[in-house]
Amino acid sequence: MRIIIDADACPKNVKKICEEQSIKHGIELIMVIDEAHEIYGNFIVIKVGQGMDSVDHKIITTCIEGDIIVTQDYGLASILLQKSAGVIHPKGFLYTIFNIESLMFQRHMGQKIRKAGGRTKGPKKRTSNEDKEFEKILISLLEKRNHNKKQL
Repeated sequence: MRIIIDADACPKNVKKICEEQSIKHGIELIMVIDEAHEIYGNFIVIKVGQGMDSVDHKIITTCIEGDIIVTQDYGLASILLQKSAGVIHPKGFLYTIFNIESLMFQRHMGQKIRKAGGRTKGPKKRTSNEDKEFEKILISLLEKRNHNKKQL
């Protein structure tokens, strides 16, 4: 199990939480970014070209069964749901087979409105509760892994 972060637009607080928890639980942390970004820390950085969805493609080919993925990208989340131990949105919710269709539909409708010349609201300002919720979900996935290892 590893934590893999779609790190280009991931909030600093979420990256920090992941770094702390990866150290605490002794698991590898991988941040995937494109070459327009710089990031340093106690983790592995995979840097890819700036092509469209290049970070997403690298995460898809890097992810192995049981990894935890952190991404804001609904499309990437939908691809990795079956392969990972969990896909978490930085706002503090777990993607599931039950919510991904609704999220993808909302994304589609927003794109449709914008293509027609309309405007949609941007994301709300980040709150500390979202950081707490994110950390809670991440810890529960990590503890589930530890529990499963003990049963073997």
